Amino acid sequence: MRVTIFGASGLLGKELMREWSDDTVTGLGSRDADLRDAGRVQQVVQETRPEWVVLAAAYTDVDGCEGNPDLAFAVNRDGAVTVAVAAKQAGARLIFLSSDYVFDGTKIVPYETTDARNPQSVYGRSKAEAEVKLLELAPDCCIARTSWLFGTGGRCFPDTILKLAATRPALDVVNDQRGCPTYAVDLARAIVQLCRANANGIVHVTNAGDCTWFEFAQEIVRMAGLSAVVRPVSSQQMARPAPRPAYSVLSPAHLQDLGMEMPSWRDALRRYLEQRQS
Repeated sequence: MRVTIFGASGLLGKELMREWSDDTVTGLGSRDADLRDAGRVQQVVQETRPEWVVLAAAYTDVDGCEGNPDLAFAVNRDGAVTVAVAAKQAGARLIFLSSDYVFDGTKIVPYETTDARNPQSVYGRSKAEAEVKLLELAPDCCIARTSWLFGTGGRCFPDTILKLAATRPALDVVNDQRGCPTYAVDLARAIVQLCRANANGIVHVTNAGDCTWFEFAQEIVRMAGLSAVVRPVSSQQMARPAPRPAYSVLSPAHLQDLGMEMPSWRDALRRYLEQRQS
């Protein structure tokens, strides 16, 4: 199978490049192909002749998107459409990485793939509008929604907590936002499986279980053997430019229908810490 990955230099992209074996894989970073350059995107897809295109590239700075909506929509929505058009012209299938931020966070039970989108941030809107356009343009595409991504290939929540906990006696972390941490290695492996299974439609792909950011931070500090105290605070006390969903746990029902199970986030965190140390 021939695969072309947009976003190969990102946190997830690096793991996709490491995990994808037995296939012909071309990885493209933003320097190789800017999603805003339709001509270049079309050129690289035609040159690599993929059977699957994986779109893992995005403008993921949630607060940055709030202050720069034009860039957010140009990359996350319009760029996704550009890639979808190029894939369609080349006869390739598309898998698009989306987000729990397409939801408003008002539920108290896990979000199903069929639940209505109601994003509250610019980032969430850019992803939600991309989903709608892609499903219209390429009904056989696969949209993999994930959340709270972490890994060793770049900046992420556990990395930040470990650095702060090594230099501070106490950390304040929000305790009123609940979601599913997702390890880039496990997400990459799931994406490979989804492509090989010819999956389509919307799939939720996160590690199993859920927690608040406070609970996640507590576990990071405990597993790392650090002495810093983690204190729970409210989102209001830690105000950020972009609103976050209070509850964005994603149901794995469709993933399980495909015969796939994800490890627990605690198991994933243990492996992340081992990978980080090595």
